[in-house]
Amino acid sequence: MPEQEAPAAREIEKLFRLMVKYGASDLHLKVGSPPVLRISGSLRNLELPPLSAPQVKKLIYEILNEHQQKVLEDVGDVDLAYAVEDTLRLRINAFHQRGALSLAARLVNAEIPSFHDLHLPPETMERIASFDQGFVIITGPTGSGKSTTLASLIEYINNTRRCHIVTIEDPIEYTYTDRRAIINQREVGIDVQSFREALKYVVRQDPDVILLGEMRDTETVQAGLAASETGHLVFGTLHAATVSQAFTRLLEFFEAGRQQAIRTSLRFNLRSIIAQKLLAGCKPEVPRVPALEIMLVNAPIAKMIEEANDVKILDVIKSARDEGMLDFNRSMYELIQNEYITKAVGKQAATNPQALEAMLQGVFQRESALT
Repeated sequence: MPEQEAPAAREIEKLFRLMVKYGASDLHLKVGSPPVLRISGSLRNLELPPLSAPQVKKLIYEILNEHQQKVLEDVGDVDLAYAVEDTLRLRINAFHQRGALSLAARLVNAEIPSFHDLHLPPETMERIASFDQGFVIITGPTGSGKSTTLASLIEYINNTRRCHIVTIEDPIEYTYTDRRAIINQREVGIDVQSFREALKYVVRQDPDVILLGEMRDTETVQAGLAASETGHLVFGTLHAATVSQAFTRLLEFFEAGRQQAIRTSLRFNLRSIIAQKLLAGCKPEVPRVPALEIMLVNAPIAKMIEEANDVKILDVIKSARDEGMLDFNRSMYELIQNEYITKAVGKQAATNPQALEAMLQGVFQRESALT
């Protein structure tokens, strides 16, 4: 990639540095509005004049190479990663809206956080990272921290296993340094022309672990399943709010006549689904904290998957806490009890606010009985 030293690039880098100064996770540029930062989950305008269409276009185009400019013009949006002097790294999406350009940039930590840093349950996450074969899916809405959770899993493997990891990303967000593992990261549009081409050859590259990034179509899901069937550990992400919705989303990629065969493959090869939401924290040092739903495939769940009895999987998750499983309400309850989130935030995000309230009241009643 050519050196990016144009004045406009330096101007946008000033905005990127303001993200760090104000503790922002995201930056938004839109014609007719001043630059906007997302700080602790809330959008806040910078005290700057509204941006004109030429200003936004100049800012965006100075950080795109020729290929990325062409994709933006032909397709309407483009993903990329951008680094500022090796100290800041951002995931960026530039896109057209109402005939003008806009940009959304997310700050990516230079250091890959640990499970402890992310407030993820270490024992369960270590167990998931230690599978030698199978399919692991991280799911949640946009901005829920899926990529960061995935990076923490890959880095744990990197630190603990002698293996070959191949990632296929669009774009690369976190960069890894080989430790015990060898890691090859392939960025779509730079290292390989398309996901299709990368998936075609990935199993020929002698991987032990494959990171597929976001699974956006039938081909990607099928490639992930096929790789897990042939002895690889495969990680991927989906846009779905809960574990049960993840099953629905997976099956939607396939015609009805193929869905039973996909269920059979999932029964034998799916290892875990982690669904997560990022919530506003109430501790200054922890402004955002994940609420989790974690499913680990055991014998009852495997049977339910094949028999299309997905609605009962949540019951197994709730009753299998000793196996490391976790449902959203239990996660919210623990976050409230440990004072990471407020009761109001937990109830607003809970899948069943009434059940969460009952859990909290039960605790308070037991505490009253002891006093």
